[in-house]
Amino acid sequence: MLWVALSLPRAPDATPPSNDALHALAAWALQFTPRVAIADEAVVLEVQASTRLFGGRRALHERIAGQAPDLGVAGIAWAPNSLAALACVRAGVLNGVRQPLQDLLDALPMEVLSAVAPHHLTLAQLGCRTLGDVRRLPRGGVSRRFGKDLLNALDQAYGLRSEAHCWIELPETFHARLELMARVETAPAMLFGARRLLVQLCGWLTARHAGTTVFTLRWAHDTLRAGDGGELTIHTAQPMREVEHLHRLLQEHLARVELQAPVGELTLEVVDVVPLPEHSASLLPDARAESESLTRVLERIAARLGPQRVRRPVLCEDHRIEWMQRWQPAPQPQPRHPLAQHGMPQPTFVLPEPQRLAVRENRPLYQGPLMLLTGPHRIEGGWWHRGEDDASTHHVERDYWVALSENAGVLWVFQQRLAGDDAAWYLHGWFA
Repeated sequence: MLWVALSLPRAPDATPPSNDALHALAAWALQFTPRVAIADEAVVLEVQASTRLFGGRRALHERIAGQAPDLGVAGIAWAPNSLAALACVRAGVLNGVRQPLQDLLDALPMEVLSAVAPHHLTLAQLGCRTLGDVRRLPRGGVSRRFGKDLLNALDQAYGLRSEAHCWIELPETFHARLELMARVETAPAMLFGARRLLVQLCGWLTARHAGTTVFTLRWAHDTLRAGDGGELTIHTAQPMREVEHLHRLLQEHLARVELQAPVGELTLEVVDVVPLPEHSASLLPDARAESESLTRVLERIAARLGPQRVRRPVLCEDHRIEWMQRWQPAPQPQPRHPLAQHGMPQPTFVLPEPQRLAVRENRPLYQGPLMLLTGPHRIEGGWWHRGEDDASTHHVERDYWVALSENAGVLWVFQQRLAGDDAAWYLHGWFA
């Protein structure tokens, strides 16, 4: 077995970490394994089955050690069982699997085992300084004088007895609160605390195999000086759970926020959670993964300039060529419905407004007579689409043709249906 212990620092007056901080760390750790428990001032993880998933022990250690400091983790240790890992992290031993477990624990101070604390003074008077000294005492005498809890804890730490844990369950919703160590007077200064909340959020999303498109950061002011506080809601164009991208996005938005009073408390809440499919890792590296995607770049620019100043085209389910696409703010998620496939040939270039063509002997002219190649391709609809004056509609009834001009190439023309004798021809686009 392979266990990891993550310890949080105690307060200067030796007060242990709060339950909220421990549960927040445990919820973040669930992204690595479902076997997570709280042990005193630390969180322990059984990761034996996860090493292959994350690419080996070294890769798993680098991933845990890379994000754990953002959550205030003071120490990390590895060992064959949870009590041994907890003892190692208290003693400052990082790797407890390089040497035999008995030799490792025998050399550690006896204070690293919680069961020793009630009997520390008596054991010290007996000349015990290390766990090895305690272990070498007569078992019968230890059981009669100190009770069975001490012997059970020693046996569990040395791997002679199985352990029992109360596993942490992943909460259904994410709502994290952080009290800042000092009041901050500018919005960008909140990023330090907000990053810790973002790391917790991304760990929670990873454990749920999901991403978020909307999350809200709230802050509380000193109520004696100004109001209740404020909030900032962030939208992403696609489901996201990467800490660095969300941190940069939040940084751009906070740069335009002015605080009314110093802030002492932050709250992060996820609004929209979207399941994300897991992708199998490729044997060969993907060069595209090394560069930042266009979606993320647009999100950052929109956060800096404002969402209404950065727009992107979005395809719509509409057969009318003028309304097959619309423009929307870049940070908004794109519609998930597919574009309707009607089998019509689509021109490469489309005119902003259809151009009326001259007609000779019922044949349209454009730099000479046109030869109709294929058609008609009938389009009818739009009675539901109201104009800006809310009185007219954008209803169209057209027969489109692919036409050939000796001088202009292949064109896209149409004729109004049911127009009677005044059935004019229009040029709407041309093919490259």
